Amino acid sequence: MKTLTHNQREPLLEQESQQQQVKGLLRTFVALRHRNFRLFWFGQLISLTGTWMQTIGQAWLVLELTHSAWLLGVVGALQFLPVMLFSLFGGVLADRLPKRKVLLFTQSFAMVQATILWILVATGHVQIWEVLVLASLLGLTNSIDMPTRQAFVVEMAGREDLPNAIALNSSLFNMARVVGPGLGGLIIALLGVAPLFLLNAISFIAVIIGLAMIRMNEI
Repeated sequence: MKTLTHNQREPLLEQESQQQQVKGLLRTFVALRHRNFRLFWFGQLISLTGTWMQTIGQAWLVLELTHSAWLLGVVGALQFLPVMLFSLFGGVLADRLPKRKVLLFTQSFAMVQATILWILVATGHVQIWEVLVLASLLGLTNSIDMPTRQAFVVEMAGREDLPNAIALNSSLFNMARVVGPGLGGLIIALLGVAPLFLLNAISFIAVIIGLAMIRMNEI
C-alpha cells in the first residue's frame, strides 16, 4: 500500500474539508427541496417583509397624526394583543379547516386591509380611529394566520425534513423583522409613507400566488 507524504495528504484533507462545508451548507436549506415548501417560504419572505415595513410605517403615521406616544402604544397593542389572546383558538381552526384555504383567506384579507390603509393615506382622508380599527383587524387576522401557517409547514416539509423546515421558518420571521423596518424607514425617507403601504399590499400577491400553486396531492 502506497503511503502518502505530508505534502500529498494536505491538499486531500483540505479538499475533504471543503466538501464537508458545502454539504453542511446544503443541509441548512434541505427543506427547500420540497416544491410546496419552497413556494410557501419565498412567498412568506416577501409578504412578511412587507408586513414589518407596514409596522414601522403605521407607527410613523400615528405620530404624524397625533404626536401622541400613548396612542402609538395603543395601536401597537391592538395589533399584537389579539395574537397573544386568540392564537389558541386560531390553532383549533387550523386543525379543523383546510389550512391552505384558511391562509388564502387571511392573506387576502390582510392585503385588503393594507390597500384600504394606502387609499386613506394617499387621498389624505386618514383619521386615527381608522388606523386603530385596521390595526385591530390585522391583529385578529394574524391570530388565525400565524398558527395555521406554522401547522401548514409540518404538512409541506414531511417528517424527515421537519426540523430544518421549522428552523427555516423561524429564521424567515426573524430576518423579515430585521429587514422590514429598516427597508420601511428608507422608503419613508425617499418616497413617503403612502407608497410603503402600497408596497405592502402588493407583497401579499407573492404569498397568495405561492399558496395557489401548491399541489395538495403532494401533501
